[in-house]
Amino acid sequence: MRGLEVWWGLPSGGVFVKICGITNEEDALLAVAMGADALGFVFASGSRRMVRPELARDIVKRLPGDTVTVGVFRDERPERVVELVNKIGLTGAQLHGREPVSEVRWVRKRVQFVIQAFAAGDPALAAAGNGPADVILVDSPDPGSGRLFDWTLAEGAPGGIRLLVAGGLTSENVGDAIQRLRPWGVDVSSGVESSPGRKDARKLRRLVQAARAAAEALESDERPPAAAESPYDWEFDELAGS
Repeated sequence: MRGLEVWWGLPSGGVFVKICGITNEEDALLAVAMGADALGFVFASGSRRMVRPELARDIVKRLPGDTVTVGVFRDERPERVVELVNKIGLTGAQLHGREPVSEVRWVRKRVQFVIQAFAAGDPALAAAGNGPADVILVDSPDPGSGRLFDWTLAEGAPGGIRLLVAGGLTSENVGDAIQRLRPWGVDVSSGVESSPGRKDARKLRRLVQAARAAAEALESDERPPAAAESPYDWEFDELAGS
């Protein structure tokens, strides 16, 4: 686990891994132990993984001090977003509704960072890079469903942004998503669960390992080849020493 500094550059593991939908202390500590970079707590009403602010605060208090924690909101009043982030002691906010740019900007001035989510295929995604959010998340049109979406719909995201990809990711397909979309990070919830709101240790470990391996392979593919070593030139060596 690494601190907030990873948000401002490429994670040392090659890809940022956020585990969302944390509902209990055991799963929070498990995700941290398995190498997650961030944990997400859902405060959007109607979600099967919604957690009470009081419980989230108790969990956050028991986490290692450098754990990045994110509150997930949907069309919530900006004042309430800021209030909960600061009251609970979260690191930042994830806005998962249809929040206007003015509200995103207002929240961003009052919390350490903001993730703004867009549904795959949303025309607004093309202009997301001009907004105040630090990270842009592309998710399935039905967030939390665990359903994959057509990854070509995420290719409309502008370049030069921190792109976080969610939606039906598992240890079996996260490598393909990283190879195809080359995101800054991945966000997973149902893909590492044994039941809604309960994380599975084996699925968590496999997901993190698969994501890191795919990022490492991608980095190796893009690394320029080492210069060929020239044969030793005895004549040049003798001239240089004369």
